[in-house]
Amino acid sequence: MSFYNNYILPNLTDFVCRLALVNRQRQKIVPLAFGKVLEVGLGSGLNLPFYDHTKVEKLWGLEPSPRSMQKAKKRSATVKFKIDFLESSVMQIPLESCSANCILTTYTLCTLPDIKGALQEIARVLKPQGQLIFCEHGKAPDPEVSCWQDRLNPFWKTFSGGCNLNRDIPHLITRNGFSIKQMQSGYISKPRTLSYHYWGIATHC
Repeated sequence: MSFYNNYILPNLTDFVCRLALVNRQRQKIVPLAFGKVLEVGLGSGLNLPFYDHTKVEKLWGLEPSPRSMQKAKKRSATVKFKIDFLESSVMQIPLESCSANCILTTYTLCTLPDIKGALQEIARVLKPQGQLIFCEHGKAPDPEVSCWQDRLNPFWKTFSGGCNLNRDIPHLITRNGFSIKQMQSGYISKPRTLSYHYWGIATHC
């Protein structure tokens, strides 16, 4: 699986996450970021074109994959604000506490093995009045869909870099140091097992 994870998966993820329907979700949420921003799970930099450069003072891009980071650095060439690339895990963010005005996650919370620890570390880095801005896919509210998500998840997780189909994103956020201030949710495409989304803003409890 190391060859697959190192060479095939990053390119496959980049392709899927560039689909038009996914970019429409990015357009809804990324421009909300302001001030000093930490993007958790920068990946190959697909969010970079959607930031409002008039609102962003600085961006820290956190990404543990060197190959994805290389792609992100290439995509950063036209960005009009300062970017510091942090090749590190979310479990040990190399920033001081209360550093960021905003923390952005897009299609990241589904993959983190220790979601509780990750959200606690995110909360540490976020300023007291800061915002966690998120766009994630996850558990569907319809029993027949969520049942299939549970069935498919072990197979899906193995070949998608640890991505989980069935995480209850709002529950995880609110149980780990945050209060959701605004959120929308719904299916953005078919199949429904893959496409139930949550997007919104949370703050410290």
